[in-house]
Parts: sequence; C-alpha cells; structure tokens
Amino acid sequence: MSCNRSNVFAKSSKVVRHTKQIFKQSYEDSTSLEKELEEETELEQDELDDEFVPALPSDLQHIPFVYTRPSPEQLVQRTQEFYELVAARRSIRSFSSDPVSKDIIREIIKAAGTAPSGAHTEPWTFVLVSDVQIKAQIREIVEREEEVNYKRRMGKQWTTDLKPLRTNWIKEYLTTAPYLILVFKQMYGLTESGERKNHYYHDISVAIACGILITAIQAAGLVTVVSTPLNGGPSIRKILNRPANEKLVLVFPVGYPASDATMPDLHRKHLSEILVEF
Repeated sequence: MSCNRSNVFAKSSKVVRHTKQIFKQSYEDSTSLEKELEEETELEQDELDDEFVPALPSDLQHIPFVYTRPSPEQLVQRTQEFYELVAARRSIRSFSSDPVSKDIIREIIKAAGTAPSGAHTEPWTFVLVSDVQIKAQIREIVEREEEVNYKRRMGKQWTTDLKPLRTNWIKEYLTTAPYLILVFKQMYGLTESGERKNHYYHDISVAIACGILITAIQAAGLVTVVSTPLNGGPSIRKILNRPANEKLVLVFPVGYPASDATMPDLHRKHLSEILVEF
C-alpha cells in the first residue's frame, strides 16, 4: 500500500514539475510575443507620427507669462465690480435704430476672439451685418422658421412656458438693431493646400466665445438678445456666402435699447442654488 502511495506521489510530483515547465515556457513565449508586439507598435507609431505635422509650428516659442498679482483688497473690488456689470445684463428685444460706431463693434468681436479653444484652432467666424436688405432677408428666414416652431414643432408645454416672456415668432429687432453679429462655428479648418484640419472641441470653444461676446457687449454699454436661427441656418449661410465647413450657431442683434424697452422682472438663482463646494 505504501509502495503504491509513493508511486502516486512521484507521478504527481512529475506532473506538477511538467506543468510548471509548461506555464514557464508559455509565460516566456507570451512575454516575448508582447515585447515583439510593443516594438512593432512603437515602430508603427513612429511611422504614423512622421506622417502628421502639427497645426502650430513645431518650434513654437514659449515666453514668460507677465503677471502682476493683485492684493486681496483688489481681488474683492474687481470681482464685485464685475459681478455688478454682468448682473445688470438683460435680454432686450426692443432696440433703437440709433447708429453705433462700427469700430466699437469690431472691438467687441475682437474681445470674443480671445476665447480659449481646443489646440488653439480658434474655430469661429463672426459675420457683422449692417446692410438693411441683408438684415431683412435674415429676419424673413428666421421668422418663417420660428412660426413653424411655435405652431408645430414646439410642444404645448414649451409655448406655455414662453408666454410670460411675451415672445413669439415676430423678430422685429433683427431689422431694427443697427447690427447683427452672426456666429459661425468652423467644424473643421482648411490648410493652405486645401486639406482638412481638425478643430477640436469646436462646440465648447464657440460657446465660450459667445459668452465673452455677450459680456463685451454689456461692458460697452450696449444690449443684445440671444437669437437662435434653428433650421434657418443653411439658408442664412448661403445668403452670406459662408463655406461648407461653417455652421451658423447664434445671431446677436446689437445696439442701444429702445426708449420704451421693457424686460421681464426675473430673478436669478441664489449662489447657494448653483454652487456645490467640497
């Protein structure tokens, strides 16, 4: 009996040793294969990298950031003053036709163009319209689409929610305001040779630029309202002869408020309702 046990034990030990050798060889083979695959991948990546050229210069210089640190008192003063400036902003739908210097509007757009963008692609185009006939064409397109929205596309709840704001598909401000700023997002760019260039995060980048645009209009002492072209974008793009890589995002009438302009008595959420701290 003991002899049989010894034979079984010996055979078991031999099986275990053999199994270990198999696993060891398998591990070594696997490791060797992984190493070969990594080397091949690195070679492929190197070859791939050689095919791409960065949109910005490869030897782009980095320069010191010039910064003067404000005092705690200055920080408090600046933040309070800025809040008061932007808190006074309202969406105005009644405009004066009084002229505004085009140089002021250009400075406002220049400020919007300082917005950050993915890989510094700056995927925006601002089209400034003051031509009376073009403004009338844009208004016709927007009102036609808005009427369909109010009567068919929008749900009953949506139109009900808008009633207190006294809005409808009539957009008189599109022709009354001295200027329209139409913001287009460039879904992709074009190189000098005509090849497509990636525009990363173009939606977010253009949204930030529009936020700065609204703030710059407010800081200048003018008013605006955010107007969405909705389905009228392609027709307006055609009127303005914009390229296929651009899509109309928003329209901003800009000017002085009418002398009889009114606004809804709305109140913004308290800080405690929009801020979560950890």
